[in-house]
Amino acid sequence: MDNQRRTKQAKTSSIVTSSSEVSSLEWEIVNMSQEEEDLVCRMHKLVGDRWGLIAGRIPGRTAEEIERFWVMKTEK
Repeated sequence: MDNQRRTKQAKTSSIVTSSSEVSSLEWEIVNMSQEEEDLVCRMHKLVGDRWGLIAGRIPGRTAEEIERFWVMKTEK
């Protein structure tokens, strides 16, 4: 079962990465306050790319906004 879980995660990760790279060209910049940015960075260190979980900690933000912010921030 562990191998199945890893395979599923690997497939999902590669799909997310490739779709993020393609669609990032169409994304608008997400402006966040310094507090929001700090929280996203800290949460990402703790939970990784679990954007929904991170968005749940920031009122008014969606998982898509958090992911878009992260991709644009780390592409620089």
